Amino acid sequence: MAEKGTAGYADIAAHFRKLIEDGDLQPGATMPPMSQVKDQFGVSITTVNRAFRLLKSEGLTTPRPGAETVVADRQGVAATAAARLERIARTGNAYAPGETSINHTSELRSCQDPMIAELLGVELGDEVIVRSRLFLRDGKPAVAALSVIHMRALAHVPELLQPQPFDRFWQEFYKERTGHQTTKSPERRTARHASSNELDLLDVHVPEGAAVPVLVLVNTFHDDEGPLEVWEDVYAPGLWQVEGVKP
Repeated sequence: MAEKGTAGYADIAAHFRKLIEDGDLQPGATMPPMSQVKDQFGVSITTVNRAFRLLKSEGLTTPRPGAETVVADRQGVAATAAARLERIARTGNAYAPGETSINHTSELRSCQDPMIAELLGVELGDEVIVRSRLFLRDGKPAVAALSVIHMRALAHVPELLQPQPFDRFWQEFYKERTGHQTTKSPERRTARHASSNELDLLDVHVPEGAAVPVLVLVNTFHDDEGPLEVWEDVYAPGLWQVEGVKP
């Protein structure tokens, strides 16, 4: 949080945005009165009003009869993979409020996707570790998530072949056991038509053969030896995709 008396409206909005994204302010919770926020940050009521208007414009809050502002129920929102990592680093929580995951799988598979093969630095047909899960938001399918991991990781983290989730990000175990640091390339975003399997996972029902465009986010992780892991997240149609906020 900015030092008292130095915060701008964007700083105040970022403060409450983080509280909302991390679940400290749940949907339906009443936002503090503007006069209280004014005193908390040592700013003018005009600055606080601008911050609250920004949060409203982002769909994070909504007015309620009685001149109160409450945290909005954002059922149509799913966070990015980058936002998940930021949240885990800040709070240790693997899930956002209202989020969970199901259908966890892990297997050795031949890499047949040219894009993933290139990003992971392997040849088509090379064996890779593939972990998948389906993220739910308020009980509804939101993101079909795929992690494709280089085989060299298996020597250090054999638990990768167990389908159940780790109690923390698996790369933390990898770094502890190898001494290697990992870095993430900038998140890539594109759109394509969903496969029939992805439509089944996301519970999207359309006539057979219908083309359904979906948003796809791709993240690549590297260590000292080269590419280590590629994430591919496929978002259900109609969802807003949002980034996290910096600590």
